[in-house]
Amino acid sequence: MSDRSMRGVTLKKGEPVDRALKRLKTKLDTEGILEEMRRRRAFESTTARKIRKARTAPKRHKVRWRYTSPAQSAKAEEAAAAAAANRD
Repeated sequence: MSDRSMRGVTLKKGEPVDRALKRLKTKLDTEGILEEMRRRRAFESTTARKIRKARTAPKRHKVRWRYTSPAQSAKAEEAAAAAAANRD
C-alpha cells in the first residue's frame, strides 16, 4: 500500500501511548473515517440515506463557504460589476 492511504500517527519521544491513541482517534474523526465505519456496519435504506445526507448538508456547505480566496473575491466583484452594468 502507498503511504497516502495509510492512516496513523508517530509516537513522539517520551509520549504516552494513550495520548498517541487520542491523537489518532481525533485524526480519524476529523477525516470522517470513524463515522463511515459506524455507518457501514448495518444496511442503510435509500430513504435513510437521503435523510442523513440532507441533515449533514448544511454543515458541509458552511465549512465549504467559510473562506474565500482572493481569486474568488475578484471573480465575485467582476460578476457584481457586470450585473450592475447590465442593469443600467
